[in-house]
Amino acid sequence: MTFDYQTRTILQTLIMANLTKFKGNWNETKGKLKQQFAMLTDDDLMLAEGKQDELLGRLQVKLGKTKEEIHTLISSL
Repeated sequence: MTFDYQTRTILQTLIMANLTKFKGNWNETKGKLKQQFAMLTDDDLMLAEGKQDELLGRLQVKLGKTKEEIHTLISSL
């Protein structure tokens, strides 16, 4: 799928806004995840720049859930 420049710019802006909001709320979300799943450690929940997929992969393995289930879980907190 190909987007024109204006559409790409709008999509990039929306993605960056969502990432910024996610990062801003991450400490609160991290605390809630640790309350709900005691086996999670700070290392499991470390959010490094550009490593969101790695974080999701660690959570998938540790919790035995799919990416979609992880997304739903985090969104519900």
